Amino acid sequence: MRARISLSALLLVFFPVLWILSGCTLSGHTRLELTEAGTGRKIFSALLRDGEEVVLIWKNSLFGLSVTEVFQAQRGNLVLTEVTFADPQGPAPPSVAPKDVDDLYQTGGPFSARGLTKPFKQVVYRVGEIGDPKLKVRDRVLALKEQVGFGGAVILTAESPRWVGTFFEPSAPRASQLALQPCRQTVPCSAGERFGRNF
Repeated sequence: MRARISLSALLLVFFPVLWILSGCTLSGHTRLELTEAGTGRKIFSALLRDGEEVVLIWKNSLFGLSVTEVFQAQRGNLVLTEVTFADPQGPAPPSVAPKDVDDLYQTGGPFSARGLTKPFKQVVYRVGEIGDPKLKVRDRVLALKEQVGFGGAVILTAESPRWVGTFFEPSAPRASQLALQPCRQTVPCSAGERFGRNF
């Protein structure tokens, strides 16, 4: 009888604590997830430490340039920090100011920009025949065309990980590395919450 009362008391304490923790986000980490747009199939998921880089490499089909975009995980966002459009047979591309990047994406020509701070929660990539986009996360390279085929689309999503869910991630930190962030609703990115790219 005492054991049954003790177990009931423990459960009454455990479930409310678990419910509270499920709403808390894990400070210093960003959950990255890559899914197929048409089916919702999860292609890849990782728990990144803030500051870790994700690199997207693709070929611009209009201008024949090799493109490298460098994103950094930061507080539940992916932040575009560097972009380079380079001619594979040409000299090193000229450096440009971050404010000029949006126009240069549209007008073409080699360039390189560092110091960008464009945050994204979600990026949609449509895979074409020429672009052959590849996403590099840590030591893993994901060929998006192999994952979804020509004409398919993938969705790259970044979010603040929930404290409880982190224990089920393959790259989850040890309990001694966890730092709780105050419980609150996540606020969407103000600039560029979602954008799309065709390859």
